[in-house]
Amino acid sequence: MTQNTSDSEILQSIGFDPALHRKFAAGIESGLLRDLHIVLAARSQQVFMEYYGVGSDEDWGTPLGSVAFDANTLHDLRSVTKSIVSLLYGIALDKGLVPPLDAPLYEQFPEYGDLAKDAVRTKITIGHALTMTLGMEWDEDRPYTDPLNSEMAMENAPDRYRFVLERPMIAEPGTRWVYSGGSVALVGAIIERGTGKRLPDFARTALFEPLDISKFHWSSGYDGVASAASGLRLTAPDLLKIGMLLLQKGMWSGQRIVSEEWIARSFMPAISTGDGLDYGMLWFCGDAPAPAFANPRPWRAGFGNGGQRLWLMPDSGIAAVIYSGNYNAWDAWITPTRVWREIILANFLKD
Repeated sequence: MTQNTSDSEILQSIGFDPALHRKFAAGIESGLLRDLHIVLAARSQQVFMEYYGVGSDEDWGTPLGSVAFDANTLHDLRSVTKSIVSLLYGIALDKGLVPPLDAPLYEQFPEYGDLAKDAVRTKITIGHALTMTLGMEWDEDRPYTDPLNSEMAMENAPDRYRFVLERPMIAEPGTRWVYSGGSVALVGAIIERGTGKRLPDFARTALFEPLDISKFHWSSGYDGVASAASGLRLTAPDLLKIGMLLLQKGMWSGQRIVSEEWIARSFMPAISTGDGLDYGMLWFCGDAPAPAFANPRPWRAGFGNGGQRLWLMPDSGIAAVIYSGNYNAWDAWITPTRVWREIILANFLKD
């Protein structure tokens, strides 16, 4: 990334250190920022950071070899997909197509009436699925290359929904956060049943077309069901549009896409993750400092395997998309966090 006078002027005009691009380039050259594919960031709809690299990539686990990334390159979102599904549930709820959050979860799956006889399971609501507080056993701590990883086991199960709904209960619903792609699979199924459309088709008409997003791919399992937990692929500029839609409280080009109430509710911390963050409705919640503010300000984010991120700081109107290639690595969180905190926010000087 090169720096010129217009870059510096743009950065300064929206509150950033004019040297931000140079600092970012130094981070890459030093090796502190590794495995980056794309970084795209905007404030108040003004793009101020744009980086496209070259690196090894995958399509939902299938190797793609070395890719030269650009604005038209589709890229795995992995679990950032979950946050998009939260948005889709809100749109469907606004249209009266899906049940409210306090509706019993098992009533949405009457074909599993045998499981619904369990008194504890009858307490589980759709809201618990959206906050990953089902109270069920689920293990995604194992590598995704391990067939015993619960998401992989779900994908390989003869009936993915029974696989999720019959997991052993380990806590009272609503009291314990357990990271679960299974909970999001259930949310996706409820959207499909309520709208009468496959998840990608509802996403196309309800979200993507209004944002002029025409290019996307949604991977499906062996059973043909689109993965609500991790299957979406979008270009970076299109994911940034979704971020800016959220920062604009659901409005896009004068059109209401999703209610402001849903965004506020889904961004509201519901439970601690146990590692210093909170969780809303399929959104991670935290706070971070920036020189522009006297105190740390809240951020919301979708996180995905390999270092995929959609970061949002609503108080400042900042949205950032980070695509990376450090799949299945324990340290994949380090580089996107450094870009967000030590490059973008650390150089945000004036609100």
